[in-house]
Amino acid sequence: MQPPPDLKVLFFDVFGTCVNQTTSIAGELSQAAKEALESNDSSITEEIREKASKMTYDQWLNLAIEWNFRNTSFVSDCKKHHKKVDWKEVDEQRISLFSTILVERGLSSFWTPSQTHHLATIWHRLSPWPDTTQGLELLNTKYITATLSNTYHDLMMELVSTGKLPFNHVFTADQFESYKPDPRVYLGAAKKLGLKPSECGLVAAHLGDLNGAKSCGFGFLGYVERELEEKEPELKEEDIPDLVVGLDEGGFVGLAERLGVGA
Repeated sequence: MQPPPDLKVLFFDVFGTCVNQTTSIAGELSQAAKEALESNDSSITEEIREKASKMTYDQWLNLAIEWNFRNTSFVSDCKKHHKKVDWKEVDEQRISLFSTILVERGLSSFWTPSQTHHLATIWHRLSPWPDTTQGLELLNTKYITATLSNTYHDLMMELVSTGKLPFNHVFTADQFESYKPDPRVYLGAAKKLGLKPSECGLVAAHLGDLNGAKSCGFGFLGYVERELEEKEPELKEEDIPDLVVGLDEGGFVGLAERLGVGA
């Protein structure tokens, strides 16, 4: 497709769009479980050892999905009762929720407290999708790129640094004292760069996010499908994005090519 001629910046959702927030968590949990079982740590009870040894990758994946879902529900509840979300509190809730889920699944003392805390903070070091860095580097040759994520700035800076994500700017919801899809976030980010909404684009793996940007007059909406990420599939009937990059169509590299930025 021909991108809008006045498109200057591409904002990116991060969790799920730029970084893998489900299968990468499952992979780290599965590997940590394997290492714990091979360590012969005497503090692991036989009951917990037996339970953990029977856990498959798919079961760790299910735990990761539940963890993300329950944290998302916590955020939704915050949105219902408050005008703004304390994103540091959300991060603390996510960390404590991991321990709660382990208790519920009979794995409370499988890892030491320090190991459990390390695993619970995986959201600070989520792995980028394989196409993310190359795609961003390509897009940077033609557009300004920036994060626009529902979190707080320090966490996003840590995630961008750890993942070596080549963004030009880092914007997060806490800077606008709100959360997507509140117009204050999209319009506030555009204003930070001195741009009109029509000069801005949003790239996301979530149609609800893209719909929020659309309502603010963003000039381009790019939907990059990611495995297990779309939470509102019913929105596919509403023709929201200008461009769709399917699951097997190259992710951000495919997006760059479709926008006329060759590999």
